[in-house]
Amino acid sequence: MQTEKWTDYEIIATGGGEKLERWGDVILLRPDPQAIWEAPFDMEKYRGLSAVYTRSHTGGGGWTTLRPMPAEWTINYGRLRFLIKPMGFKHTGLFPEQAYNWDEMRALVGARGGRPTVLNLFGYTGGASVALAEAGARVTHVDAARNMVERCRQNAKLSGCPDDGIRYIVDDCSKFVAREKRRGNRYDGILMDPPSYGRGPNSETWKLEDGICELVRSAAELLSDKPLFFLINSYTTGLQPTVLENILKLYLPKGSASAYELTLPTSDRGIKLPCGCTGIWRA
Repeated sequence: MQTEKWTDYEIIATGGGEKLERWGDVILLRPDPQAIWEAPFDMEKYRGLSAVYTRSHTGGGGWTTLRPMPAEWTINYGRLRFLIKPMGFKHTGLFPEQAYNWDEMRALVGARGGRPTVLNLFGYTGGASVALAEAGARVTHVDAARNMVERCRQNAKLSGCPDDGIRYIVDDCSKFVAREKRRGNRYDGILMDPPSYGRGPNSETWKLEDGICELVRSAAELLSDKPLFFLINSYTTGLQPTVLENILKLYLPKGSASAYELTLPTSDRGIKLPCGCTGIWRA
């Protein structure tokens, strides 16, 4: 599944473990482990290239600026606006392929009408939270990184979300879910975008394959009596879409579960770039 609606984002070329992208007027080159095929040309010599992210042999990496560029800038997706900033570990603060999921969830929110409640776990910089709040939902955005939650707040303001559209929570997602169950809070929609691997503030470790089933089972208890959806994203290459579909079928009430690979269209030889997978349950 992919969206064709981006105008401020474009993948120009791919190959050799890298992707050449246009973010508004800024051209970036950064690693992509899925692009194992040969590149169509030497992408580091692309005219207009602004910055390159290079991995270090000792781990990590960094950006090399090749021409003047802003420290951060904005791009649009329809009525939505997002801040873009080259950050550590090759990130830019947005995952463009997720726009397909934004549109799917926004359609469900719009069909319900009113102001359904949505819980966004591992919400990062708030792409989904902003999209849903702008569509009329009341979103609880949870992430353990305070700077990412603050970036969500900035994106919400840029996109003109209502002041009461998003509740911002800095917390461990599993612990927050447990507390919400004790409080008796419920949500019409739940989405989660957990990392493949992570480490908490007290050296707790998270591995997606080990923790996803228990987290989904626990979070499913927060669904309201008239739920809309439950969505899971995964960037773990070894986890197939059918795995997510099976998890949703096992741990959620009766409904319709499906899963799909997310891709991004490119301007490069008709190639579709794989970008992880999504499972979604609808009531």
